[in-house]
Amino acid sequence: MNRPERTDGPLGLFGGTFDPIHYGHLRLAETAREALALDRVRFLPAGQPPHRATPGASGLDRLAMARLATADNPAFEVDSAEVDAAQASFTILTLERLRAELGPTRPLVLLLGVDAFLGLPTWRRWTELFDFAHLAVANRPGYSLDAARMPAELARLRNARQAPAYALQEAPNGTLVQFDMTPLAISATDIRGRRTHGQSLRYLLPAQVVDYISRHQLYI
Repeated sequence: MNRPERTDGPLGLFGGTFDPIHYGHLRLAETAREALALDRVRFLPAGQPPHRATPGASGLDRLAMARLATADNPAFEVDSAEVDAAQASFTILTLERLRAELGPTRPLVLLLGVDAFLGLPTWRRWTELFDFAHLAVANRPGYSLDAARMPAELARLRNARQAPAYALQEAPNGTLVQFDMTPLAISATDIRGRRTHGQSLRYLLPAQVVDYISRHQLYI
């Protein structure tokens, strides 16, 4: 990780392939930190993501890029455990590890986009996620989760778990909150395609990450 823990306030958990990490990821984390009054946000680069194709860059390269991208924000940190592990990166296993590491009382807040939330029934032991953390879903401004788009069991869970953002401060886990953010039209897929075709990556991701991609000849 980049830095040691400093307080016991709510800790945001932001997992993903980060292939590569870009300003869309960073802005989501910063918006969540502010909107949800999180103490810090911990980035969790996946080592072997079970729901995606093999990443274009190695776990060690994606971990290095995440560290470079977050180094100038004292509220951000990076966790290497999923990359270090020899097994697939299942969220429930990460939450179990973090709860054991951080103790039973610290609020943990798993940050998700709407599409990820709607796909929860495909995740391993997904109904147990609330036993270890809160879930916070990033919506476009004015957008709310529509029960009609969800499997019935997910809609029931949403209705039972919904709470205002301040609930994150009052319990270590168990609630579902939503927060608005303005999406940036940046995607890792587009970045990799631009790199393959020799197009500029400037202003899509931090300069340190652009330099790392160039020096290590990634995505070509």
